[in-house]
Amino acid sequence: MSDLYVVTGGAGFIGSHVAEALLARGDRVRIIDNFSTGRRGNLATFRDDVDLVEGDIRSYERAHKAVQGADYVIHLAALPSVPRSVQDPLTTNEVNVTGTLNILSASRDAGVRRVVFASSSSVYGASPDLPKRESLRPAPISPYGVSKLAAEQYCMAFNAVYDLEAVALRYFNVFGPRQDPQSQYSGVVALFLRLGAEGKPPTIFGDGNQTRDFTYVTNVATATLSAAASSTAVGRVINIACGQPHSVNELLAAVQAVVGKPVTPVYLAPREGDIEHSYADVSVARELLGYRPLVALDEGIRRTFDSAVDPSRED
Repeated sequence: MSDLYVVTGGAGFIGSHVAEALLARGDRVRIIDNFSTGRRGNLATFRDDVDLVEGDIRSYERAHKAVQGADYVIHLAALPSVPRSVQDPLTTNEVNVTGTLNILSASRDAGVRRVVFASSSSVYGASPDLPKRESLRPAPISPYGVSKLAAEQYCMAFNAVYDLEAVALRYFNVFGPRQDPQSQYSGVVALFLRLGAEGKPPTIFGDGNQTRDFTYVTNVATATLSAAASSTAVGRVINIACGQPHSVNELLAAVQAVVGKPVTPVYLAPREGDIEHSYADVSVARELLGYRPLVALDEGIRRTFDSAVDPSRED
């Protein structure tokens, strides 16, 4: 019988891509999601092929129900967004820290083999060193970054103290199909594409010269599956990105080329908790996971735009 993977937050943007990739290779998949940020529409093409547990990871009972009989847990459920965490740090902590502790405890109690945790580049925070290497001292400057770092540390503690393998992946600025462009907290790529297509001016906080390592979701899903299989990844924290910095102004130019019309932004003051520059060193992922980014920024933007116009073209 094939392995059973539990994907927490599996109805979300990244989670649905991971679940779909698991199904494509023949694994059994169970999803737990409370649909606070996940969407049922993200499961539309494969809903009948997964076991769905509706519930909140802040409940140990629901977490325990979800992981029963599982071989692997891919823990993607979270309350995302730096701005949201600045507005509501308590809920961010409850979901991202207490929720992770529930998943880890339930996984330990259920005899799960390994937990792969979705961390974030936000843990590096204000550190000026570039590129961001896993050996850097974390310096988060937002409640969201703090919550992801705390959850990482819980994963490493469970790996050390209990018989539960754990891997933490620090995702950098993931974008792609199924990212909600209507949300006030949506990723900048989805938001720019929607506003550009509608002929509306996007808002850029700062001068637009701040850089990010924009990473297409297929790259992230592939790396996440590799992390569940790699024996050398156990107990490690690993960057997942493209290893290339792009400014927000560059991103806007790429979006403009795709939508085929001028896009004139409105520049405002930087937001609280935002950092100036960030891109990853992905050599550890290359060494431990055999990771290679499959889709570059321009191609990823094209695929994201095409999928919004015609969802059947999503890949």
